[in-house]
Amino acid sequence: MSPSQGVDQPLAPLLAPVVALWLVRHAQPLIASGVCYGASDIAAEVQATQVAAESLAQDLPAGLVVLHSSLQRCDQLAHVLRGLRPDLTYRTDARLTEMDFGQWEGQHWDAIGRRELDGWTADFAHWRCGGGESVQGFMARVAAVWNETQASGQPSVWITHAGVIRAATLLSQGLRQVERADQWPTDAPGFGAWWVQMPPD
Repeated sequence: MSPSQGVDQPLAPLLAPVVALWLVRHAQPLIASGVCYGASDIAAEVQATQVAAESLAQDLPAGLVVLHSSLQRCDQLAHVLRGLRPDLTYRTDARLTEMDFGQWEGQHWDAIGRRELDGWTADFAHWRCGGGESVQGFMARVAAVWNETQASGQPSVWITHAGVIRAATLLSQGLRQVERADQWPTDAPGFGAWWVQMPPD
């Protein structure tokens, strides 16, 4: 099964979550590679979204709550999935949007000043990227959804972004503060793919 059609590599190693959680990344966005587009509201490829939704619909068990980012590339996937799996409960949650890179949004990463990028590396937790969001602020809002999801006792799906999934990976390990750039995960599911966190037997 290709990364765009199903489960990508598993999360490991993890502290097991209390409830099962599917972490789903939106399909390929309609933007050139190498461009910073965190909080930008970019649409995803329609056909890729359809393929991802069809594969996900076959994989998800009954009784799940689906939380999705309010950005259209995630909303598209949730909309198609709803048509295929109307038995699930759907809810938009803006806290699952990608990190806001402020004035960096829409710029090619190579065009962002070296001084700005070095500043972020030097103060990874608190630097407000492009005057937008800091990693610590981003972690805090994702952690709020994580806490609610785990406390609910309800198996859930997040249709979201690579950054949010990376943050969830850290949260599953009990890490809520990231001080250094080398602590930030590099792995994420491919576009239209997902990871599954399962509670212990």
